[in-house]
Amino acid sequence: MMLSGARQGALSGIRRVIATAMSRDLSAFVLPGPAIARSRGLDLAGSNLIIVGTPRHAGVLIIVGSIAEGLQDAAAVVYAQMPRPRAILALGAGDIAPLPVADVSAPLTQDGLRSGLAELRRVVEAGAFHVDAADFTAAALEVRIEYTCPMHPEVIRDEPGDCPKCGMTLVPRETSAVGHGGHEQAQNMAETVDHSEHAPKSDDSCHAGHDETAKDAAYTCPMHPEVVSDEPGKCPKCGMNLVKADGEGGQGHEGHGTHGGHDEHSSEPVDGIEPHFMSMVELTKDQPRSSDGLQMEWIEAPFGPFFPGLPAGLHLSLTLDGDTVAGSDARSLVGMADLPGGTAMAPGQFVDHLAAMQLSPIAYRALACAAIEDAAGIAFGADDRRARAAAIERERIASHLSWLAEFGVQTGFLWLAGRAGALQLAVQGAGTAEIVALAGPIGRLIRRVQAAPLMRMRLRGIGRFGKDRVAWGPVDRARGGGSDARSDDATLKELGFGIRVRNGGDALARMMLRCDEIDQSIGLIATAGTLAAPMLADVGVVSGEGAASIETPRGAARLTVTLTDGKVTGAELETPSTAHLALIDDLTRQRELGDALVAVGSLDLSPWEMRG
Repeated sequence: MMLSGARQGALSGIRRVIATAMSRDLSAFVLPGPAIARSRGLDLAGSNLIIVGTPRHAGVLIIVGSIAEGLQDAAAVVYAQMPRPRAILALGAGDIAPLPVADVSAPLTQDGLRSGLAELRRVVEAGAFHVDAADFTAAALEVRIEYTCPMHPEVIRDEPGDCPKCGMTLVPRETSAVGHGGHEQAQNMAETVDHSEHAPKSDDSCHAGHDETAKDAAYTCPMHPEVVSDEPGKCPKCGMNLVKADGEGGQGHEGHGTHGGHDEHSSEPVDGIEPHFMSMVELTKDQPRSSDGLQMEWIEAPFGPFFPGLPAGLHLSLTLDGDTVAGSDARSLVGMADLPGGTAMAPGQFVDHLAAMQLSPIAYRALACAAIEDAAGIAFGADDRRARAAAIERERIASHLSWLAEFGVQTGFLWLAGRAGALQLAVQGAGTAEIVALAGPIGRLIRRVQAAPLMRMRLRGIGRFGKDRVAWGPVDRARGGGSDARSDDATLKELGFGIRVRNGGDALARMMLRCDEIDQSIGLIATAGTLAAPMLADVGVVSGEGAASIETPRGAARLTVTLTDGKVTGAELETPSTAHLALIDDLTRQRELGDALVAVGSLDLSPWEMRG
């Protein structure tokens, strides 16, 4: 028996001891992420596992469900970063390409996790080392050589050449052959370019010093002002285009006082420092400006799609000016499921299709049922409406607790991550009586969170934006807004619903509001007295159009459907996460990196309900 990622070597006595120790102390990295695992009912924390935030510290890769196409390359990079020996446990997954065949496969249930881990421990103990262990390869790991300018990194070419901006010789670097969802990192080649062949030469047109003939020189190098020439050309040291000594962007070598002239004010050379002034105007004129007006060389820093505390599946690339964010690029790598557009789909199939939306399956199932039933002219009794409303409120509680758990990981409050995650697992499968019984422990957690002084200090003022920006759900209500689809729901009004708002408009207010809504949802469920997941009624062979709006945990989702002879032939869906994606640039620009990441996390985005 051999692991897919066994370490090469015969299983000697000492290695057998190591393998046994590894099997007892498994550290795991979870794909797509712990939040997805909890939403599927998996208690990872209670499974005698060490869940880590980086694959470099993991010996086991746990795959929850199938790997979305947009995450396949990133998954390959994650697996390659894991130290060997390494193993794969696939829960409910089919084809996990481009990864190797899973070492252990099990059903996507808590019992499946338990039995899979037991089997995995036996496999690790027996096959952690093997003489025939092979290396893992995937397209995402292949590298290609590209060429870039040391002074203008935005200039990238597939072939050697000169920079079109400054004339410097482009230098090679390695980069990924394909993009892989935010994990693409370009590294400079270990080999450096040998410039020895460009050593200064002593001739009539190029001088290393400032002798008498240099006084009439018209061209010089911005990087090496000791290089002067009577004619245009390239610097023999760095390859940059020579510029006019008295022209724009250049710096003359005479008549400039202490900055390179040879008059009576010239300073004497200092060891290690050339007595010349080098103007940076020409070198930085094409670079963007930072907030203080200086022109800087910015760098692109990728976060995601598996960054701890951020939504799994979200590609977030931040442009950094030092430790300050100068710009951002955010998009979903998974995207929402395609909706019917001209092709017929059975109503039940359409409901299941929309309910496959990760993190909020009950709300989207209810939304699909309501829109189809509206198109078919079907109405339900009060008890059925109450049961549906209570099921959505239960999901709201679980979703907000999941967000608290992930936010705890991101902000370093691990007690919050552990407690909120455990309560989420207890809530999401509970009935009315069980949820009412959990009101005590949930209430204690909420009071502790809302009263924590360090939490207030950490979050106050972060991620604030004005009322002129479009926002839905808790993000809007945390700035005093009134957007809540439940306001128009007669059933919820009967249960005593009223909009909860906060006025801070920052990450702290969003956290406080979600805590308020957890408490409110428990009360609504208790008043309803019944709870049942939405089930689609038999719509028959009818035609028509219907619409519905449901307040999901992240805001209002709106759906319109077209029925033709009892089949769904068209649908349009609006989701809150799609709208909130546009807020990221405003929330992160000119913010310190740590604060910017907290601001993004406070939005509680779901990449599965975004348009990719």
